[in-house]
Formats: sequence, structure tokens, C-alpha cells
Amino acid sequence: MHLGRIVEIGRANAVLENPLHPYTKALLSVIPNPDPRHKRKRVILQGETPNPADIPPGCRFHPRCPLAVEACRATDPWLELKQGHEVACIRV
Repeated sequence: MHLGRIVEIGRANAVLENPLHPYTKALLSVIPNPDPRHKRKRVILQGETPNPADIPPGCRFHPRCPLAVEACRATDPWLELKQGHEVACIRV
């Protein structure tokens, strides 16, 4: 969930093993791993989280999304079934 909107939902294993939304990927990339030999590429988001009282138009995640394009600023995507679970992103 990002700024009050569910961005990805599905069976836990499906989402954890194959995250599709850029926000989900960023969240999962920073989970500590107890095995020091297993390295994860961390996704560090740029910019500031928008003010929840003044949510930007379009996709709520577009100000910080590494995949954002102009259409993301205009389209507030709904959840759609993609690759076994639902995700709200026009770039997936």
C-alpha cells in the first residue's frame, strides 16, 4: 500500500517471489538477509514521499518511481491481474 492505495496484492509467495510494482520491489529489496553470502540489489528511491493530504495527480508513486513516464502523471491505475497477482501500474 502506498499513500492509501493498494499497489499490489496476491498470494504471499507470488508477491514475495515475483514483485511487479516498483514500490513493492523497493520495499522487498531492503529486507535484511541473515545469509551474508546472499546479496540483494537494493532499490533506493529518490525524492520525497508526497504529502498524503496533497496527493499528486496520476499514479501516487510516480514522483519517486524509477519507471515513471508522462502517462504516469495522468493515469491513476487500478489493480489488474498480471502474472498471477494484481498490480496497479501501467508500466508492468
